[in-house]
Amino acid sequence: MSESRRKVTAMAKNSTKDRASFRCTECGWTSLRWVGRCGECQSWGSVSEVGAPSAASMRPGAVSAPAIPITSIDLREAVSTPSGIGELDRVLGGGLVAGAVILLAGEPGVGKSTLLLEVAARTAQQGPVLYVTGEESASQVRMRAQRVGALHDDLMLAAETDLAAVLTHIEDVNPRLIIVDSIQTVAAADVDGAPGGVAQVREVAGVLIRAAKQRGITTILVGHVTKDGSVAGPRTLEHLVDVVLNVEGDRHARLRLVRAQKNRFGPADEVGCFDLGDEGIRELSDPSELFVTRRHDPVSGTAITVAMEGTRPLVTEVQALVDPTSPGQARRATSGLDASRVAMVLAVLERRAGIGLKTHDTYTATVGGVKLTEPAADLAVAIAVASALVDRPVPAGTVIIGEVGLAGEVRRVTGTPRRLAEAARLGFTHAIVAHEPGTIPAGIKVYEAADIRSAIDAAFKSPGRAGIA
Repeated sequence: MSESRRKVTAMAKNSTKDRASFRCTECGWTSLRWVGRCGECQSWGSVSEVGAPSAASMRPGAVSAPAIPITSIDLREAVSTPSGIGELDRVLGGGLVAGAVILLAGEPGVGKSTLLLEVAARTAQQGPVLYVTGEESASQVRMRAQRVGALHDDLMLAAETDLAAVLTHIEDVNPRLIIVDSIQTVAAADVDGAPGGVAQVREVAGVLIRAAKQRGITTILVGHVTKDGSVAGPRTLEHLVDVVLNVEGDRHARLRLVRAQKNRFGPADEVGCFDLGDEGIRELSDPSELFVTRRHDPVSGTAITVAMEGTRPLVTEVQALVDPTSPGQARRATSGLDASRVAMVLAVLERRAGIGLKTHDTYTATVGGVKLTEPAADLAVAIAVASALVDRPVPAGTVIIGEVGLAGEVRRVTGTPRRLAEAARLGFTHAIVAHEPGTIPAGIKVYEAADIRSAIDAAFKSPGRAGIA
């Protein structure tokens, strides 16, 4: 090879090394050329140009603090302080931890700001609280705080959208709690991109998290959600924070659920229940009353089950309506239930229990806006549909717990003793379950159903007859 040819080849290799690369803003995957879809996380439109990686070798640098034995670390810095709202403390694992960063997400109008105003007012009784609003004016927040009774002299309010101004407020107030509503509205002046963009959200979150860790200030960041219900912005935002909470609820119902999706200080499967009304948001220590309709006489097409939300059992009512269909295909409609599981239960009823539903429209729903997705509600759905079809009510005081299989068998579910204990506490006297639990609470009799036929037979017997043991 000639000398000139070798020089051209070397220059081509060097230009390949030095040319700009592309990186996924969601997972960090890199590529030498632009692609429309990330090759790692399969996200569309997330790959952008960031420049060629540096080839300089990394050398040891200065440390912020020397490494110390883990046994000498003071645990008092990680002790949680109650927020004053028991349901929120339940989800957080005890309360607010100094230096912790919490991301609270939810759909617009679900009650995020109302809940945080309540938290801010109660925390302000122990020290100053800084509430930064970027979506509303200070007067709008003041009006809502007055309506819900969340006023306190140590609750400091700042309407800011500039990150530098927010840091100045933190210096001046020195709060024990910071609430930023929302992080998508705050922008850093030295970062390109519009507020709410990937670069802006990552930079703003990083600065606020560093400030929270250095000063030991509990920080709550409000985040927007996308159409599919996930937190908007880069996926790394959820990895940077300590706790991720999601506020769920139908805007046409009063029930609100605060669910932990990530928690470094406690369980990640806990749920807090709240009642959102005109006068603010109220915690529900016993939410089962919202999910059960109180009647003097039993009504056909209803069945009571016990669902598990985290470690909490919730007594829930399932309703069904079966009506002869007009010429054409029978209609299936659900509300608060998993449509695919309901369709499966209806198919099992038709095939394994001999209950004809092809010529009937079937409507199923839950009470109080609660959503049941766990298989433990299958048997209650099946019995509610059977009850609506024959227009015969299930005897009062009966709860129904079990998963239905495609072969018509009734399968056991987790936490049956805890579910039965909750049912007994609320006055239920009979239960139809998949298997005999280890411990039966006092005051409740249990019938073990092996398949869906035996469960339906037991449901329509009076509680005093044999078959309910």
